[in-house]
Amino acid sequence: MKRFTAWRRRPWAGYAVVLAALAAIGVIYAGFTPQSDRAEAANATQAAADLENGRQLYNKNCGSCHGLNAEGTKDAKGKPIAPSLLGVGAASVDFQVSTGRMPAMNPGAQMPRKKPVPDFDTTIRTDYAEPEKREAAEKQKAQAEKNLADLREYIQKLGGGPEVPPASAVDPKGGDVAVGGKLFRTNCAQCHSFVGSGGALTGGKYAPPLDKNDVTPTQIYEAMLTGPQAMPVFNDTTLTPKDKQAIIAYLVQTREEPNPGGNGLGRIGPVSEGLAGWLVGIGLLVLAAMWITAKKPKKLKKS
Repeated sequence: MKRFTAWRRRPWAGYAVVLAALAAIGVIYAGFTPQSDRAEAANATQAAADLENGRQLYNKNCGSCHGLNAEGTKDAKGKPIAPSLLGVGAASVDFQVSTGRMPAMNPGAQMPRKKPVPDFDTTIRTDYAEPEKREAAEKQKAQAEKNLADLREYIQKLGGGPEVPPASAVDPKGGDVAVGGKLFRTNCAQCHSFVGSGGALTGGKYAPPLDKNDVTPTQIYEAMLTGPQAMPVFNDTTLTPKDKQAIIAYLVQTREEPNPGGNGLGRIGPVSEGLAGWLVGIGLLVLAAMWITAKKPKKLKKS
């Protein structure tokens, strides 16, 4: 103990303690910092690879129409062929590609919904009984989901725009069905009909039906957020996120309700049902009258 006390009183003892502390800190820092640096470097490398994959997918499926820099293209007369994608955002890309509207095979007045191209087809079957087929389908679906995410991120990096809504924002269980019905009838029923059955518009365009199960809540939200084709944009000022969720809840509940009478006839209420009953009933009566009067009575024999 006396020797240790004597050692502490020497002039260089304080410097030795400081050097030992610095060495210990250095060892601890060297032990932890490389791991975080490696993780950050790996994340940066993966992000760069995903972005490059998105760029290649864009060049392969979109660049011929929208331009290699997503600036849009025009014909010789200056008429737009395909619009610019700068600023449309990830939500617009997700809606157009996941519904098969893009890439467009035959551009026209309006792009119809169709099966997505294989690179982005996230709707493929995976419930095969054979393990090999199921595993192959699951891998293909996972790759399609990654491709779609990479393409969304690539367009988002180019010019920003609306993001894909989170799952909590599109969950029908979180929306008020009654409020959603009022909002839908006020803002959407003029084109999509009262229950989302769709309807015709001018210029060869139409409002697509929303009463089918292949129209997902995320796609409904993205359509309101981005305003595809003839549809207006309902931003968060016009319809708040809670309003959009309420509309989704209304549509999901409405399309899950059965038709007690058989054919729904557009499900627009008693007007269509009464009209169908009237026309069918009157038509049958007219046919019956024509059939009765078409029979000529036999001439009476002379006595």
